[in-house]
Amino acid sequence: MELLDHALQFKQDLGMFFYVAPFLKQAKAIAWSRLKQRIEPMRQHGVVDVNEADLSCTFKHNGAVIRIFGGDLPNAMRGVRLDGCVIDEVAQIKPEVWTDILQPALSDRLGWALFIGTPSGINLFSELYFKAKEYDDWWSSRYTVYDTNSIDEGEVVRLKRDMSESSFAREYMCDFSAAGDDQLISLSDVETAATKILREDQFNFAARVIGIDPARFGDDRSVIFKRQGLQAFEPMVYRGIDNMELASRVASVINEWKPDAVFCDAGNGSGVIDRLRQLGFDVIEVHFGGRSGNNKYLNKRSEIWFEMREWLKLGASIPNSTDLKQDLAAPIYWYDSTGRVQLEPKDDIKKRGLPSPDLGDALAVTFAHPVAKLTELDLIKRNSKEYREREYDPFEKMR
Repeated sequence: MELLDHALQFKQDLGMFFYVAPFLKQAKAIAWSRLKQRIEPMRQHGVVDVNEADLSCTFKHNGAVIRIFGGDLPNAMRGVRLDGCVIDEVAQIKPEVWTDILQPALSDRLGWALFIGTPSGINLFSELYFKAKEYDDWWSSRYTVYDTNSIDEGEVVRLKRDMSESSFAREYMCDFSAAGDDQLISLSDVETAATKILREDQFNFAARVIGIDPARFGDDRSVIFKRQGLQAFEPMVYRGIDNMELASRVASVINEWKPDAVFCDAGNGSGVIDRLRQLGFDVIEVHFGGRSGNNKYLNKRSEIWFEMREWLKLGASIPNSTDLKQDLAAPIYWYDSTGRVQLEPKDDIKKRGLPSPDLGDALAVTFAHPVAKLTELDLIKRNSKEYREREYDPFEKMR
């Protein structure tokens, strides 16, 4: 109805409006029959032409067109000037359909977009919903089964009884914070931590820890994260910097903040680690794919993310950053053939159309090992000229 309203009243030439669902067959099943039903009286009076081959209808009085598309054939939507679109079941849409195709097509004449659907974990839909809460030029709203009255009351009672609490919350309460069965960290826990405010005396007694996640390639981000007890501070996020520049920025943070430990992902951070050690800083390398100290987990990355989940549940406070919240709630987990817990790899998360969880990994690596707060004597030794100019000894901490 939104598409029809805009198309019928459109005043400019050659108006173009799209309805898009994840798959073309799905789009046709959902919208095409309904659209034809709505315009049938106008078709009978010669006001509109219907094209079954193109799945389109054209209004004769102004030339405006409504077309049906599927996100599985994105190239079919390229190269147009678009005035408005409805994207349905956004949780199943590949993000590039919006970011690379539809959004640029709307720019020419400042077109509009309406995103509708049911929450289903962390994806483009959840990302847009939460960003819309922060931007004045976006709008978002949520309608539950009790708001729409579209289902029989008795059936709602039965569904709530027979479905799991999280499934009912997602499907009928449209609750973005309801965790999926395989979601490691729920958006509910993340949102709680993002609104938590701690007094300084609630964390300043704890050890200061820095976590570093160097970018691997492409659009990945290099991140420096500071944490002290239950308090995580604003992350430092960089794009397009090399390991030498990242090491320089880490060194500056170390000199200013005087952490008790610095952990760095060794997967792509060997250059950062080597450079910091050359500068006289202690850096503990963490191999995400290495063996966990607990046989319960497949690897170290799985272990530290589970540690971080427990930290969040204990009342942690994190920056209220959309990117960070999405990162933390993105990974799913499962059990391998030996019963060990395995966290979803970064590459698999990116295949689902989500960004690499670089901020999440940088915070998680601060949980790599227990850290004791340095004594005043430790700090004096660390800042002494003899300590900073010594040759690095990788076995020093084992003595």
